[in-house]
Amino acid sequence: MTATDAWTLADVPDQAGRTVLVTGTSVGGLGHHTSLELARRGARVVLAGRTQAKLDDTERTIREEVPHASLEKLVIDLADLSSVRRGAAEAAGLGPIHVLVNNAGVMGTPYSRTADGLELQMATNHFGPFLLTGLLLPQLVASADGRVVAVSSQFHRFARSAPLGDPRVQHGRYSRWPAYGQTKLANLLFTYELDRRMRRAELPVRALAAHPGFAGTHLAANGQYGRSSGGIASILDAAIRGVSQSAAAGAQPTIMAATADLPGATYCGPGGLQEMSGAPRVVSSNRLSHDEVAQRRLWELSEDVTGVSYP
Repeated sequence: MTATDAWTLADVPDQAGRTVLVTGTSVGGLGHHTSLELARRGARVVLAGRTQAKLDDTERTIREEVPHASLEKLVIDLADLSSVRRGAAEAAGLGPIHVLVNNAGVMGTPYSRTADGLELQMATNHFGPFLLTGLLLPQLVASADGRVVAVSSQFHRFARSAPLGDPRVQHGRYSRWPAYGQTKLANLLFTYELDRRMRRAELPVRALAAHPGFAGTHLAANGQYGRSSGGIASILDAAIRGVSQSAAAGAQPTIMAATADLPGATYCGPGGLQEMSGAPRVVSSNRLSHDEVAQRRLWELSEDVTGVSYP
């Protein structure tokens, strides 16, 4: 497939016999719609999320459309490294994993530190997925054609630098949106470094990334107000959905990255004006995301923080 080829959901091949683990699958979000379409095409989909109740809601919603969907559920909180380790240990019983979609994330949250002493956005959006991917890597290799998809964002372009300082120390005044941009840049730095390492180690795993454009999810309202409904949160949520493409459309670049015949280190996003919306295609990321020194330094920092070592 080339960068100029048109891609639609009709191009998704039969997923029977494939196991796909998707993080962040709350009803109505990108992960939910990614899981739905892959389940519709026969994949065994592992829904991963922070609470059993939310996973049950997503399972119920998917089964309304795909009654015989093959679904598993995995409770995992990516902001908590001990939860990631417990979830990965439970996931060991799943056998080979063909695709890991690192979709879960938080956006624009107020300043807070996790139990591990990490800033919440960086913990959830980068360090948790880094640890999870490393722990699941043997199962991805066992599939003989593994794929890791990171869900990034156009916000990566607003990061002024890579997040390479001590992650347990706040450097200067915290600003939620530049911090979010750095986490989305980290997703790309991780993807490109992971793909290079897999090729160097001659392991059958590809790393790709995707972004949803401007998609109508609850992420911004949740980040700003800790909820997606009630008072001003409802106003913000409705305003975003009124000017954006649907979450279902926003999930399509991720589905493309997870299923299309693409080389590693490919980045997928909407093909419309300024990549805000439109049919998915291969897109490019900024110069900073391709800085190999930054990729390597972030990798080494992440191994130190999480305690996981990759090949």
